[in-house]
Amino acid sequence: MKIRVICVGRLKERFYTDAVAEFSKRLSRFCDIEFVELPDEKVPDDPSPAEIERVKTAECRRIAGKLRPGDPVIALDPSGKQLSSEGLSGLLSGLMLNGKSSIAFVIGGSHGLTDEIRSGADLVLSFSKMTFSHQIFRVMLLEQIYRSFKIMKGEPYHK
Repeated sequence: MKIRVICVGRLKERFYTDAVAEFSKRLSRFCDIEFVELPDEKVPDDPSPAEIERVKTAECRRIAGKLRPGDPVIALDPSGKQLSSEGLSGLLSGLMLNGKSSIAFVIGGSHGLTDEIRSGADLVLSFSKMTFSHQIFRVMLLEQIYRSFKIMKGEPYHK
């Protein structure tokens, strides 16, 4: 299984890069993980709704350009469906059992994803109604993917 995390923005702080490196190492026994980091658009301090839409559109065009035909796409967005850890594990397991060898998770920029990306995704998934920075969310996503594989394998992992 190959998991591609397509995200807007780069990790800047070392504690985030260390956490991503640790979960990537843990995941390496279950899957190949690839990060596709895309540049974020510059946003004025007090952007207008039109400026926000321009930023989202530009960022999501870059995201769309990195999606591969045939790969299931899971878009991460607060408006999406919420799953338990067991539910995410079951979803990933089901995709693998159905012959999918690559999955793309999409994390938008600070203003989120366009309707086009959300409607084109196989699943829009929410971890919470709360807003998280894309940096910490990347760590949270990797932890949940790791937890999913541990659940699939019947291996212990803290609760």
